[in-house]
Amino acid sequence: MSSTETGATRQRRSAGFAEAMTPRELPTTPRGLRTRGRLVEAARTVFERDGFLDARLVDITSEAGISAGSFYTYFDSKEEVFLAVLAEVEQEMLHPDVREVPDGDDPVAMIRASNRAYLESYQRFARFMALLEQVASIDEDFRERRRQRGQAFIQRNAKSIARLQEQGIAKSKTDPLLASSFLSGMVARAGYARFVLGEDWSIDEMVDTLTQLWADALRIESPGR
Repeated sequence: MSSTETGATRQRRSAGFAEAMTPRELPTTPRGLRTRGRLVEAARTVFERDGFLDARLVDITSEAGISAGSFYTYFDSKEEVFLAVLAEVEQEMLHPDVREVPDGDDPVAMIRASNRAYLESYQRFARFMALLEQVASIDEDFRERRRQRGQAFIQRNAKSIARLQEQGIAKSKTDPLLASSFLSGMVARAGYARFVLGEDWSIDEMVDTLTQLWADALRIESPGR
């Protein structure tokens, strides 16, 4: 810890994610928004380079090119700026999903496109995705937040699967929520195994296999098959 960090700073850093889950309001001035954006960008660089546990606020402010004291104008803790980075990654990152299929469209092709988009975005954010595993393993509040966030996507997919079943496109009678949980988790775990753990698979063969597993599980066929 830097000798310039005060006891108050140490107290704010020890609060964990519980108090960081409700972020403060965004700055109201263009300058404030720019400075906050620089801090978030710098924080992502430092987190990806050093990991969450070893990242220091002084390194984040140094990377951003602002004074250490200015950090607390925008964030209360390392946990809060980490959540700000996560929010930006979640905005940019696509998630595997099934969508409503218009008449004449190929449902398998749509699943294939979704899987490819997800895997390509996972590849771009692989270092940060590895960080999520680290943080979830050490903080119960963050782990619960991540679970709830994942549930939102699972619920969305479950509704889409249920519609496909009602339309007769998906002939499987599998419970939509369970199907969504397991199939979405399969794609996410494949991304982790490839881009974090280093499995030697091409995106093309991953997309082909995962799409086939989705289609087989839901008993969906391409038109004309």
